[in-house]
Amino acid sequence: MAAASFTPAGPFSLAASIRFLESFTPASYDHTPDGVLRLAFPTDDGQAVIGCGLRQKEAADAVHAEYTLHIDGKVTHPAAGTPAARAARAQIARILSLDVDATGFRALADTDPVVADLQSEFPGLRPVLFYSPYEAAAWTIIGNRIHRSQAAHIKARLAEEHGQVVEAAGRELHAFPTPSALRPINHIPGLTDIKIERLHALADAAIEGRLDATQLRAQPVEFALTDLRELPGIGPFSAELILIRGAGHPDVFPANEPRVHKAMATAYGLDAATAADTTRLVAIADAWRPYRSWIALLLRARAQDQAAARR
Repeated sequence: MAAASFTPAGPFSLAASIRFLESFTPASYDHTPDGVLRLAFPTDDGQAVIGCGLRQKEAADAVHAEYTLHIDGKVTHPAAGTPAARAARAQIARILSLDVDATGFRALADTDPVVADLQSEFPGLRPVLFYSPYEAAAWTIIGNRIHRSQAAHIKARLAEEHGQVVEAAGRELHAFPTPSALRPINHIPGLTDIKIERLHALADAAIEGRLDATQLRAQPVEFALTDLRELPGIGPFSAELILIRGAGHPDVFPANEPRVHKAMATAYGLDAATAADTTRLVAIADAWRPYRSWIALLLRARAQDQAAARR
């Protein structure tokens, strides 16, 4: 197997990432009592599929990954330093937000008690992303106007029926279909014809390079969001999700995410008028720079945990 090692710059806990994934509906992630995070996903260029197992002994330790690259059904082990190995390493790092320098993250707690509480509740948790902007966009199209659990079932079934099976740390996993595998599918139980047409357009956009994570993050945020909204079926909410949770931009306030806004209102004790004023919320979140996406995720994680405790 090929291998890669990551030394987190700032706090990071793989165990916290696993716990987050286990409660993140789109991931359909199974419990892993051995502490190994197993992933299967198409490469950013859509030309191969990666099966990966990640381990970390303690929260302060390096993260070690062993992975295989599957091209046309054949397993390859790219040598360190080759373009394929560099691309795989970069994508794995991005998925776990290990490509972001978080040495200044703890300092946000010094001036904001809400942030301090969040960091204490979720030590070492960084955003765990969709495997690519392509997959994040596919999720937004699949999940539009249907229940999240139903959408997750459809997404998982797509992987089982049309994705590649790969080995990840001793287990077989189904990866989400590559863009070229998704493009010819004309019938997906549970999805309307218009959604299938939009998935086809999304696959075309991915093949054309319009969903490149590096390029999306390199643009000014509003430019990137405008480009994403040009895709069929992608509105303001979906564009933000793709940029934040697909491309992994660490510093975007989700202006169209009402669940984050509600969680902010609760955490900061805001009155109804302030809670409904996005401009006021943006001003509060300005103090979270350059990790606005990260704090928004922690607020969502807290709200999700609280909702689960009430069930």
